[in-house]
Amino acid sequence: MREPGFWHRPSSWTSLLLRPLAALYGAVAAGRMQRPGVDAGVPVLCVGNYHVGGAGKTPTVLALAKLLRELGERPVVLSRGYGGRLRGPVKVDPDSHAASDIGDEPLMMAATLPVVVARDRAEGLALSRAQDASVILMDDGFQNPSVLKDVSLIVIDGTRGLGNGCVIPAGPLRAPLSPQLARTDALIVVGEGNAAQTIAAEIASRGKPVLAAHLKPDDASLAALRGARVLAFAGIGDPARFFNTLRSSGVDVVRASAFADHHAFAKGEIDELIAEARRDGLTLVTTEKDLARLRGANGMPAWAQAIVPFAVTLQFDDATVLRRFVTDQLFKARDRRLRERS
Repeated sequence: MREPGFWHRPSSWTSLLLRPLAALYGAVAAGRMQRPGVDAGVPVLCVGNYHVGGAGKTPTVLALAKLLRELGERPVVLSRGYGGRLRGPVKVDPDSHAASDIGDEPLMMAATLPVVVARDRAEGLALSRAQDASVILMDDGFQNPSVLKDVSLIVIDGTRGLGNGCVIPAGPLRAPLSPQLARTDALIVVGEGNAAQTIAAEIASRGKPVLAAHLKPDDASLAALRGARVLAFAGIGDPARFFNTLRSSGVDVVRASAFADHHAFAKGEIDELIAEARRDGLTLVTTEKDLARLRGANGMPAWAQAIVPFAVTLQFDDATVLRRFVTDQLFKARDRRLRERS
C-alpha cells in the first residue's frame, strides 16, 4: 500500500474525521495484544514497528542473525510471508520459491539463513525448531499475540518517526502507543533526524536501551555504481529513504521512481524502466527486496539482469551495548524456562 500523505501531517481534517474509526480499531488492537501466546520452547526475539510501513526491520533481523551466530546461536527467522500465496508452514528455498510464493523479505533473507514462513506464526514454531533453531527471530508480528515473545526490539526511522501519531486509519500506528510502549524491550533508531527523540526519551525513562544505528552501503554496490548516472526505483515502505541513501553515498541519482510497498512489478513496468534508462544512458538500480520480487522460481529472468541491486547492512553505533543486551536477554529467557520446568 502507499501511505496517505495526511498520516505525516500533524493536523489534518481527514485524520480528524477518521479518529472515531481509529479509536475502534485501536481498542480492538490493544485488546488483542493482551492475549497469551504460545511458548516456542526456545527464546523468541521479535523485530517490529509501532506503525505500518518501512523503518528497517529486515536489515535489523539480518544484523541480529549475524550477532546471534557470533554468540554461537543457531537463529531461524519466522515470517508471515507478506505478499506470498503459500499459507505454510514452509521452509523457504531460494532455489525453488519465488516472492509470489513466500514474500519478498523471506526470499531475500533465505539467501543467508534459514527462514520459515507461516501465515499463522504459532503454526510455524514446530518447523522453525525442526531447523535446529536455538533462537527464533520473528520478522514483524509485534502486535500479533499468537507467539510468546521473550524480547521485542522496535525499529523506528529517525527522520520519519511516528507520523501524526494516530492509529489506523487516521494515522500509521498499528495500535495505541501506550500498550506498545509497555511491551518494548529495546528501541532501535535508524538514521539521522530528531523525529524519534520523544519516543526514545520515553523508552529510556523506562530503563530500556535505545540503540542508534545507520544503514551502511555495501562496498561492492558502491563500486558497481561509481561514476554512473542512475535511474533508481523502489517499491518499499519508504522509497524516499532509499533514494536519499543513494545520494548521500555519492551516487548520481538523475531520476527516481517510487512504487507502493511490496509492489508486484509487471514485466511491462520493468521494460519501460529499462527502455528509459537505455535511452538516457542511465544505470537502473533498486533495492535487494525489490529485486527479490523480480525473481521467478527459475531465478532472475534475463530481462531483469541489467538491474543493479544496492545492498545495505545495518550498523549499530555501539555494538557492545547490543551484544550485552542480547546476551542478557537470552540468559533470562532460558533461566525462566528452566525455573518453570522445575
